[in-house]
Amino acid sequence: MKNPVLVVGLPLVAVAFLAGTGCGQSRQAAPANADATKAVAYTCPMHPAYRSDKPGKASCCGMDLVPVTTDAGKAAAPAGPANATAGPEGRRVMGVAVAPVEKAAGTRTLRLFGRVVPDEGRVYKLNAGIDGFIRNVSPVTTGSRVRKNQVLATFSAPNGQGVIQTYIVNLGAQDRFRKAAAEGSPEGQSVPAANANVQQRIDQMHNMGISALQMEEIDQARQIPPELKILAPADGIVLSRSVSPGLKFDRGAEWFRIADLSRVWVLADVFENEARDLRPGARARLSVPGGGTALAARVAEVLPQFDPASRTMKVRLEVDNPNVTLLPEMFVDVELSVAYPATITVPLEAVLDSGLRKTVFVERSEGNYEAREVRTGWRFGEKVEIVEGLAAGERIVVAGTFFLDSESRMRPAPAIASGERRP
Repeated sequence: MKNPVLVVGLPLVAVAFLAGTGCGQSRQAAPANADATKAVAYTCPMHPAYRSDKPGKASCCGMDLVPVTTDAGKAAAPAGPANATAGPEGRRVMGVAVAPVEKAAGTRTLRLFGRVVPDEGRVYKLNAGIDGFIRNVSPVTTGSRVRKNQVLATFSAPNGQGVIQTYIVNLGAQDRFRKAAAEGSPEGQSVPAANANVQQRIDQMHNMGISALQMEEIDQARQIPPELKILAPADGIVLSRSVSPGLKFDRGAEWFRIADLSRVWVLADVFENEARDLRPGARARLSVPGGGTALAARVAEVLPQFDPASRTMKVRLEVDNPNVTLLPEMFVDVELSVAYPATITVPLEAVLDSGLRKTVFVERSEGNYEAREVRTGWRFGEKVEIVEGLAAGERIVVAGTFFLDSESRMRPAPAIASGERRP
């Protein structure tokens, strides 16, 4: 009972296949008296593969066939947009607008994404200049804000007491020689030597990690302090802490690292073609995502480092940060005004980009347009730079370009000129 069904079904499938390929195969047979070099045929505008040797309608979609002239044995395939002609009604329907090409200088705004980092010239590393051990530590941890000359910790350095004692002795000799010089005594001639001895001891105590403020205390008390102080060198934030009570340390060990954030850096990624327009001293504006007061910044330099993954370079900006609004590793939005020299720019809509070429329609006369290939440069917002292909003063289509291109491909020029529309 199933075999008759199969016999009947096969003819139906064959008919459906032939009907479905109506626009995929050519029905044209070259006439015997066709020219050896040229052959006239008709094709469907929507299905270029469909060919016929007679005018009429395409069997696949019912559209009117249009004539094409090709080299014998070769298929015609337009390489790009064709020249177009459009009458007043056609231009109105397609919304075609024409504007002159101008060459002018100006500015454009770059919007970048930046990251806050400490100014490397304002990062202080507090290191031990002698062996010793930590006595006490203040409740200061990584991330704490500190003030200049705030006591961070105290330590003892038994091997350094001899230097401090010699400093006190040299101070006494300096005072005696200075007094003798004031009285006109011959001992006053030893003042320069006494000053040199005192300076040598000061350098040694600096090397040990003793602050200038504690040296002044020793100068006034003329006694060896029971413990030495580690003081904050500036207002800032503790980036790292490596001490604890009773910790023994060797010479060169880092105690604290502190960053003065009254001025910070912002590192932003910028594409290579945009980096060449940035100049040191250029002004910028910073804002923290989510709100906050905008801060002024300036471009310090474009760093000679290239990231192959993102194909960007780093631009470094300097920012005054008196209220410590910006903190390390914070992300900010950056706006940079970049001046560019006089160049030809056109609206983005004026350029047809096929991926292989970029084309604009140049008005040769009213209603007649030439498709011309151009080379573009930078693109920003709705503007694109034309590097090659256009000259100032020429008039180009700036609106309705896509529809004009579509019409030039889909139908003969006379139909465009008349302003007629397909049903």
